[in-house]
Amino acid sequence: MSGETTDTIRKKKIFSAVKPTGSPTIGSYAGALKNWIAMQDAYDCVYCVADLHSITVSLEPAVFRKNTLEMLAMYLALGINPEKCVLFLQSHVSAHAELAWVLNCYTQFGEASRMTQFKEKSKRNPENVNVGLFDYPVLMAADILLYQAETVPVGEDQKQHVELARNIAQRFNNRYSPTFVLPEPVMPKYGAKIYGLQNPTAKMSKSEENPNDCVYLADGADEIMRKFKAAVTDSDSAVKYDKTNKPGISNLLTVYSVFSGESIDKAEKEFEGKGYADFKKRVGEAVIEFLKPVQAEYKKLLADKNYLQSVMKSGAERAARIARRTLSKVYRKVGFVPLEQ
Repeated sequence: MSGETTDTIRKKKIFSAVKPTGSPTIGSYAGALKNWIAMQDAYDCVYCVADLHSITVSLEPAVFRKNTLEMLAMYLALGINPEKCVLFLQSHVSAHAELAWVLNCYTQFGEASRMTQFKEKSKRNPENVNVGLFDYPVLMAADILLYQAETVPVGEDQKQHVELARNIAQRFNNRYSPTFVLPEPVMPKYGAKIYGLQNPTAKMSKSEENPNDCVYLADGADEIMRKFKAAVTDSDSAVKYDKTNKPGISNLLTVYSVFSGESIDKAEKEFEGKGYADFKKRVGEAVIEFLKPVQAEYKKLLADKNYLQSVMKSGAERAARIARRTLSKVYRKVGFVPLEQ
């Protein structure tokens, strides 16, 4: 035995972030934010609004600022507690950009060019294939490595980026001496994947052009109900979970399970013999009921700009203290001359 007591056992450190490029959806909650909230007590959590990552696409500045504050307010309204975690805006901690430049010099062009997301996004937006889009994974590596995160909960589309961060960290450690913790990508066990209401074979996305495909966490009750009533289903009438043959109904069952707290098996029994119209209405009601107190708190927070500023300031100060320790170590090992205080 190492003699370690319960009091000295350190919680594992987790880093996670979401870009404020649009309003968060019920898919964002089910796939990521629900887990963020659950992890606050069991892990040492560092969460950020990834605004630096957002500008790889063209954004209207006023809308971008609004989206950023709305996302922060929604995090808080859902139950992310700045007393239990470090919560901040990425652009408020300059060490992210500083470390990213250093890590660029320890990243091979070939490995960066193999990133699947860069290839896919370049094809989708050939008129704006900028260097930032190419360099996105290195900034993500800086995000993770600054906080010595051991665990990074990600979806399948981001797993490759965490593996790149690990490779960069290993290369730097081998060149100088152990500096960075090697992060492990973790696919959340309980993160439900929500698909589009109009295209139930594609993941629900806040950047989807069809507004009826997404349900946003800030949508009003009438809007939510309208979208669920118009959701694509099939020509059958049985409410059964079958992703291959009944993707629309299976998706709605997942939504109902996430927002009502009932298992999918129980939901199937509940709606046995009932038509799709009744089922879709009840799914909409479950989401509306869940979001009612969240939206009330969200509106209250958005109106309290002083409180949001205090959360951002405190979070940035806490994050900067952690990040600066790592960056100072990196600068010293690379050989930069320190400025005497």
